[in-house]
Amino acid sequence: MSIARPVDRYFASYSGDHVNHTNQAIHVFAVPAILWSVIALLWCIPPLVPWFQHGIWAAFAMFGTWAYYNRLSRPLGIGMLIIFFVFGCICRLLEDRLGIQMLLYIAIGVFVVAWIAQFIGHKIEGRRPSFLTDLTYLLIGPIWVLAKLFRQFGWRY
Repeated sequence: MSIARPVDRYFASYSGDHVNHTNQAIHVFAVPAILWSVIALLWCIPPLVPWFQHGIWAAFAMFGTWAYYNRLSRPLGIGMLIIFFVFGCICRLLEDRLGIQMLLYIAIGVFVVAWIAQFIGHKIEGRRPSFLTDLTYLLIGPIWVLAKLFRQFGWRY
């Protein structure tokens, strides 16, 4: 019997590399932190066109990623759209309150700490991170975490 939907195949493979409960708990916090930090890092890239504001590159990346997620699963796509909106608002708020340079420093710090946590989790797990076999799994991690939340609430994806 084969799993029909690509999202289910991705989740089955990704889950196989994330069996340890401690590693899973680390991923639940570290994966969203990495996602936010990547958005924030993209947010900090200056726009090429003067009338655009900071965040244009993050917006393009979020839209492209959302389109991919929405193709895999419409409910998860809607969930990620909400998450992207919230993460964009956080970036805009931090830029407004602290400045673009401080946003950059915070994003770098979160990125480094979250990746260290990820590798500690995989050391505990005793398995290599999934993205080392296929870079697509860098995109699967966030919706895998979101799917765990969906299952907790009994929502179908």
